[in-house]
Amino acid sequence: MRAVIQRVSQASVAIAGETVAQIGKGSLVLLGVTHEDTDADVAQLADKTIGLRIFDDGEGKMNLSLREIGGSLLVVSQFTLYADTRRGRRPSFLQAAKGDAARALYEAFIQIAKREVGIVEQGRFGAMMDVHLVNDGPVTIILDTRSI
Repeated sequence: MRAVIQRVSQASVAIAGETVAQIGKGSLVLLGVTHEDTDADVAQLADKTIGLRIFDDGEGKMNLSLREIGGSLLVVSQFTLYADTRRGRRPSFLQAAKGDAARALYEAFIQIAKREVGIVEQGRFGAMMDVHLVNDGPVTIILDTRSI
């Protein structure tokens, strides 16, 4: 699994002009799933994402986790995180898991997050979405379960 985690002061998802999810201070997670991912990958990535110390403490140092600040989480599925651009100019998405398999792991990530974080919002799996965010910092972290 891959995640692009952005520390945000606010973020939202709109579909066809209608806001379907929004958060204040917290993390926006763009989540990609590949064929080899398992429940163990989901648990590992969720734990790392929620426990990542990317929020400022009283001294302005990135020393606090989402859990510790009581922040919110917005999770958006994004198969394009598995784009292969090694050949030509048109990305291949063969490494991205297909519909039902990807959806199950995406939903499992959200369920773990809901047990750990007070407010968890989500985009709509498979939908064309407009994602709006104010990146705080900016802070953007990329995680891949094959390398954490």
